[in-house]
Amino acid sequence: MSFLGTGFAADIGPIIQGKKLTLRPFSQGDYPAWSKLRDKSRDHLVPWEPSWSKNELSMASFRRRVRHYKREAREDVGYAFAIVESTNNELLGGVTLSNLRRGVSQSASLGYWTGLPHVRKGVMTRAVSLIVPWVFNELGLHRLEAASMPSNSASIKVLERNGFVQEGFARRLLKINGVWEDHLLYGLLAGDVKLSETKTQ
Repeated sequence: MSFLGTGFAADIGPIIQGKKLTLRPFSQGDYPAWSKLRDKSRDHLVPWEPSWSKNELSMASFRRRVRHYKREAREDVGYAFAIVESTNNELLGGVTLSNLRRGVSQSASLGYWTGLPHVRKGVMTRAVSLIVPWVFNELGLHRLEAASMPSNSASIKVLERNGFVQEGFARRLLKINGVWEDHLLYGLLAGDVKLSETKTQ
């Protein structure tokens, strides 16, 4: 694995390169692939996400999304990555770090989604395994948090396979698809995992 773009330019962003997957920032040019994959995956994603707006898949909405991602990265409060095949750049899903806190916390929250054609293929387990060393080695964070609805067994497996520990239960934590849903709370500390040696280019 290698981390490209440490100390990155604001218009490019960090790139995390794995053997099969690459995590890279979303760009405006990703709109056709993103909108097609999200549309095809609508029924799969809607039960696990905040309510989709009427213009959720519009180009204007996507442009605002990418501008938001870039602003958060510049301010070091969040990072969003497209998950793509390393060989052909095919978009498979996305992974985000949000609510990044510095100071005495040094933590962030992890979120992710996989397009329907790519579920149950280990994509998200591999993607999370790529971002974890970057979070601790490059961002220097102490803690990574995640939350999953108890019924989302696939998401729970992704977290547990990557060493996350269930730490609690939060009633009606997030409004998902219009309903306040309970969530299981997971955490991973820098000292919980053996971080692999990495090469920065």
